[in-house]
This record gives sequence, C-alpha cells and structure tokens, in this order.
Amino acid sequence: MESTATDNLQSLKNSWENLKRDNPKMRIRDAAHTLGVPEAELLATQLGEGVTRLEGSWSEMLNAFKKLGKVMALTRNDGCVLEHKGNFQKIEIHGTAPNEVATVIGPIEQRIFFSSWKFGFSVVQDTPRGTMRSLQFFDKAGEAILKVYLQEKSNIQAYEEFVFQYAAAYQSPELEIESIPEPTNAEDIDLASFTHDWENMKDTHDFFGMLRKYKVSRLDAVKWIDDKWAYEIDRLSARKILDKAAVSKLPIMIFAGNRGNIQIHQGKVRTIRQMGDWLNVLDPDFNMHLDENKIAKAFVVHKNTADGLVSSVELFDESGEMIAQFFGLRKPGLAQLPQWKELVDNL
Repeated sequence: MESTATDNLQSLKNSWENLKRDNPKMRIRDAAHTLGVPEAELLATQLGEGVTRLEGSWSEMLNAFKKLGKVMALTRNDGCVLEHKGNFQKIEIHGTAPNEVATVIGPIEQRIFFSSWKFGFSVVQDTPRGTMRSLQFFDKAGEAILKVYLQEKSNIQAYEEFVFQYAAAYQSPELEIESIPEPTNAEDIDLASFTHDWENMKDTHDFFGMLRKYKVSRLDAVKWIDDKWAYEIDRLSARKILDKAAVSKLPIMIFAGNRGNIQIHQGKVRTIRQMGDWLNVLDPDFNMHLDENKIAKAFVVHKNTADGLVSSVELFDESGEMIAQFFGLRKPGLAQLPQWKELVDNL
C-alpha cells in the first residue's frame, strides 16, 4: 500500500514536471485543474524542494504575520483574485478553536474562518525575478484559502523563524483530502415572512442569519425577493462600476473570497484594464483580477440597516457561488454615499 502511494506521488510529480516543461508560465492552480488533483496535493509533491509543511495553531500563525513587515496577501475563488500589499496590522481573534474567526484591519483587510483551514505550507521558489517566498494555506479539499508573499522590504529573518517554529515534525507528502458536501437549500420558502425579515434588517450582517434561518442560498434569496430589494442587471456591470469609480474618484469596497477567507478592498481605484476575459485593477498596492467569463449573473441588492439603505452589486457564477461584491465605501454609523446609490441606480 505504501509503495503504491509513493508510486502515485512520483507519477503526479512527473506529470507536473512535464506540464511545466511544456507550459512554463502555467500557474499551479491551473496545473492542478489540468491534472485533476487539488492544488495542495500538487504542492505537496515538492516537499523538501523548497516546500515545507506547516502545523500548529492557525490563529497563532496569523498573529505572527505582523512580524513579516510589508507583504502581498492574495485571496481568490474561481472567478476573482484580490491582492493587497501592506502590513498585517490589527488582528483580532474571536471564539475558540477549531471555530475561531479573525478580523484583520489595516492595509490588508480580511475576515478569516479558521474552521475551514486544514493544510499549510511555506514555499521558496527560484523565479526569473529572483527568490520568491510565501506562506500558503488550504482547506480540507485542497483548495487555496490564503497566500502571503514576501516583498522586497519584507522581514526575511522573521519568515525563516516562522518556518522553523511551525514546520511539521513529519514532512509527509500524503494529504487527507476530503470532499466538501454541497449545502442543502430550501426549494421554496414562506416568502411573506422572508420579506418581512428582509425589510426589518438592522445591519448587513443580519443577512447571513436570515439565510441560515430559511436555509436559502444567497442566489435564491436575491432571485426570490421582490424587485424593490434585488433585481438582475447586466452580468458585465462591474466594468461600469470600476470605470465610473475611477473617473469620479469614488471610494468603493470590493469583497471576494472563499470558505476560509474574505478579503476586502476599501478605497479608490485608479488603473482599470481589460485584458481578454479579465477585468483588472492594477494599482500600486492593490490588484483585482475578475474573470468575466465566470460571471453568470449579476444583481443589485438593497438591504435595510440602522444607518439607512445599503446597496451592493453581487456577482455569481454558474453554480450559484458568490464571485465578488461591490459597495460604496462606508463606515458603521454612516449612511452610504449618495454618489454610489446614483451609480447603482443607473446600471
């Protein structure tokens, strides 16, 4: 049995090497998809060759990110990638393991759900641009949750101390990959009661509790609610949002993520570039890469709060998963910007 597992790992490693030789610019996520394996499983074939498996408290590791200095944090799903350069500044941990959650506030802003974290690695790669160092974390299905890349002015000594402290005692390339079951959603609901709850929300966060209460998916919620609260728009509406926000210097918020992490951009966007199917923000400390080919539906969504109406544009893929959300920049206790509401109403 052990020999078979070793043979399978070697076979996978060889397949990846051949793929890289034929496609030197292919990213590991795309290579894993091509080879039909989870990304974490492919990465694990490189243990001992610049890759080290990590173990320990995920929340402790997150707090240790502060010592790394300025880094680039990357969070993605199949349709959207957010990249922020900055320090992990203010970190708060809530709850107890394994269900801890964390808020990261500062140049890098995130909402982290540690219950979905299962695998961690440090990765050192030689590239045409020099040595690249990163910390990479994955869920139980081997899908990437968060990657943190060191930059020119990062603290390399802190990185090496991090890897020494959290390196797993047993550097096994074999991962216990598990499938993640699809949630069971209601096929219909008491729409009158649902609408009443929607209209009486006091905070945008009340929305998540409402979805759980009615066992309804986010996409079904916005499809079923009255058009007063949510309605479908052109699936490529993010182009208008970014173009108009850039020209008018309107500060916005962009949310994108996965089961284990939501990364958030807050502020203005400046350099918008369309490259084939990809809509990009290419600012000095913030990049967004949105694969428009993955967008199946887009909705304007209004929610009541104690501060007045809050409006968003929400993008969904073919399977109903959230790709990204766009809001006007606002802080708790303040109403949303009139310019944002006007932009949304004109989509």
